[in-house]
Amino acid sequence: MSVMSSANPSVTVVYDRHMSAYRFSDNHPMNPERMRMTADLLEQLDVMEQVGGRFSSSYSASDDELFQIHTPEYVAAVKRAGEGHADEAFGLGTEDNPIFPDIHDAAARLYGASLMGAALVLGDAGVPVVNFGGGMHHAHSGNASGFCIYNDAAAAILRLLSSGVKKVMYIDVDAHHGDGVQDIFYDDPRVMTVSLHESGRSLFPGTGFPNETGGPNAPNSAVNVALPAGIRDNGWLRAFTAIVPAVARAFEPEVIVSQHGCDGHELDPLTNLRLSIDGQRQTAIEIAYLAQELTENRWLATGGGGYDIARTVPRAWTHLVAVAAGKPLDVQTPVPQKFRDYISERYGVDAPEKMGDEAELWWRGWEMGYDPADPVDRAIMATRKEAFPGLGLDPWFD
Repeated sequence: MSVMSSANPSVTVVYDRHMSAYRFSDNHPMNPERMRMTADLLEQLDVMEQVGGRFSSSYSASDDELFQIHTPEYVAAVKRAGEGHADEAFGLGTEDNPIFPDIHDAAARLYGASLMGAALVLGDAGVPVVNFGGGMHHAHSGNASGFCIYNDAAAAILRLLSSGVKKVMYIDVDAHHGDGVQDIFYDDPRVMTVSLHESGRSLFPGTGFPNETGGPNAPNSAVNVALPAGIRDNGWLRAFTAIVPAVARAFEPEVIVSQHGCDGHELDPLTNLRLSIDGQRQTAIEIAYLAQELTENRWLATGGGGYDIARTVPRAWTHLVAVAAGKPLDVQTPVPQKFRDYISERYGVDAPEKMGDEAELWWRGWEMGYDPADPVDRAIMATRKEAFPGLGLDPWFD
C-alpha cells in the first residue's frame, strides 16, 4: 500500500502496516489481520483512487499524550506488561487482555492514529478522517478492558476540545456499549456520548442503560439505547433514526467522532445482534448526513469491534471509507476474485461474492407510531423518556 497524496482529498484514512502489531495472540478474537484485509480490499477495489482519498501514516503516541487520558501508573503498568509482567489490577494479563511484548508501542500507535485523525479534521475542515484501526472504546483511564488498552477515541475528543472545539458528539454503533468513552466524559458538558448497543443484560460490559444520562455537572450528556438481542436491520435503523438525529440537533456539535464496530453483524461470533453489511453501511450514511448537516463534515470515524474478520470486517470498513468520502459503494459491487480466493484459502470459508448481503432495508420511522408490544419500541421509548426532556425534546413526538 502506498501513501496517496491529494491536494483536495475527499477523505483521509490513517493507516499503516505497523498498526497490525496490536496482536494479543494467534487465537485471540481481536485479530489485526482485519485491518490489513480492509486496506487490501480498498486497494483491490481502487476505492481511494475513485473517491480522491489519501492515506496518512500513524505514529506512536508519547507518554505526555497518553497521560491526557490515562494515569501515569496505568501507562507504567502497560510498559511493564510488555516486559512480561502481567498485572490484573490494571486489567492486564486477563483472558480478554493477555500481555505481549509490544503491547505498549502497539496500543500507543492506535492511539496516535486517532490523535492524527483529530489534527487532520482540525487542519482540513470538511475532510472526514477514518481510522479503522481505532475505536478502543472500553479502555478506562486507569485500566484495560474488553480488548482495549488505550482509549484512542477519548484521546481524539480531548485533542479537539483542547484545540478550541466547544462541543463534540461521540456516536458509538458497536454491538457493545461504549463504556470507556462515556465514563471519561460523563461529567463534561462539552461532550455528548451516544451509544446504540445490545443490552448489557445479555452482553459485555453490562452497562449502557437508558438511565445513564451524565454526571452532576453534565446532565443530559449521555444517551444510551440498550437494544434486545436478535435485533435486525429494521429494528436497529428504527432505533437510530428515532433517537440520534434529534439529540444531535439539540446538542449542536462542532465535530462528530464515531465508532463503527461491526460486531453487530449476524456472522459475528461474539454478539447476539443480526445486522447485515447493508444495514451497517446505512448506519454510516446516517452519521454522514449528520456530519454534513451539523459540522460541515468535521468528522472522525474509527473502527472498533468486529470478529468475523474475513467476511464482514473488510467489507464494512471499506463501505465506511467510501461513505465518509461522500461516494458510497453500491452493495451490488462484486468482491474482487483475488480477495475471495485469499479468504477461501486462508480461512476455509465461503467468501462473499458482493459488497452487500442482499438485505432489504426498510424500517418504520418514529412518526408511524409507538407499538408497546414491540421490544425495540420499548427500548427506544425508555431512552427517549430519559434523554429527551432535558434536551427540550418531546419523547412522544420529536
